[in-house]
Amino acid sequence: MPESPEVEALTRFLAREASGREICGVDVLEFRSVKTRSAPPAEIVGRTVTGAARHGKHVELLLGDKSLVVSLGRHGWIRWLGADSRGSDTEVPADAPPALASFHLSDDVALEVTDAGSWVSLGLFVVGSADEVPAIAKLGPDPAHDDFTRAQFDAALGGRRKQIKAILQEQESLAGIGNAYSDEILHIARQSPVTPAAALDPAATDRLFDATVSTVREAIEARGGVPIDQLKAQKVAAMRVHGRAGEACPVCGDTILDLTFSGTSAQYCPTCQNGGVPI
Repeated sequence: MPESPEVEALTRFLAREASGREICGVDVLEFRSVKTRSAPPAEIVGRTVTGAARHGKHVELLLGDKSLVVSLGRHGWIRWLGADSRGSDTEVPADAPPALASFHLSDDVALEVTDAGSWVSLGLFVVGSADEVPAIAKLGPDPAHDDFTRAQFDAALGGRRKQIKAILQEQESLAGIGNAYSDEILHIARQSPVTPAAALDPAATDRLFDATVSTVREAIEARGGVPIDQLKAQKVAAMRVHGRAGEACPVCGDTILDLTFSGTSAQYCPTCQNGGVPI
């Protein structure tokens, strides 16, 4: 699942490399990806990209008084085919995710939006403003932003009985965090993923806030300058516990365990996060 650090790196790349290029053509291969049927992607042909912005896990290409918003969903991404060595996929591997739509830009550059899932989770929106996309309009505060505050974090937790891993992934509460970084945050905060927010004491809440902000911002810094076709691999390589069930915890050496609950999964260290007891 794309999360804010990788989506931020992708957005910065697009802002740098796509800005100033004209959209010369659009090919939609999977019409289920188009969410604004009254404003299809073909409407943006002839427009010039003026920048890019990130909204949680969504990418916005700015096109004057219109925007193309790509909602990456669970398995979506944007592939850059062109001349820049820091992001190009000039030869797409045979096992690469299929393109759902292609946007042809000036100077023989193309953007392909892809989805690696077994069902289409990626969405394309042509809108006058990003907040016309329902999921963006509902986004909570983003821990990656400099103006993110402790008060916003406390409001997201709100003494709720919901498990904190679920709250970290809930886009209406905190924007941009998914399954992987929520595992990393909880490991750094030394907190069980199934603890209800209402059960956190002040010290645990302090640790969780600090871990949330530092994990997201340090990952954004680490992904800076990484070619966009290598961001997923860099993310996987950087994980401490996520995706590492059966391996040794890098802090205490205990075995990282896998947990499936409430329709999701988590990887955690029993010693660091649950007093040595498997959940």
